[in-house]
Amino acid sequence: MEAGFTIAEVAEHTGLTAHTLRYYERAGLLSPPSRGTNGHRRYSELDLGMLRILTRLRATGMSIAEMRRYAQLCRSGPATFEARRVLLEEHRQQVLDRIAGLRADLESIETKIKLYAEGDSRDLPVRRERARP
Repeated sequence: MEAGFTIAEVAEHTGLTAHTLRYYERAGLLSPPSRGTNGHRRYSELDLGMLRILTRLRATGMSIAEMRRYAQLCRSGPATFEARRVLLEEHRQQVLDRIAGLRADLESIETKIKLYAEGDSRDLPVRRERARP
């Protein structure tokens, strides 16, 4: 048996489709994996680790361009730790800002739920019959 994971196994582990995995390679997010004797992709544990962080970054709204930048920094080695940290701190702030916005939105929804539960209908549109000629 060959070392590494098949594209189907990686898809199962990560929740990404085979199509997405191939796209990540083309987009420069993931280094092309090694190939087995049959020519099929064989992903390593390092590839899985990169896919896990890329999945989290995408889920939290990071653009493909920024993800590509992060991946390139990772491939460049330990000398880029500071640049990676800065990039991730900037992204964290964007995520925190979105969370704060969502909390404010949720608070508005909670207020409406409470008002409706209490029978308050002041903000409900009132249907008025049009006068008939």
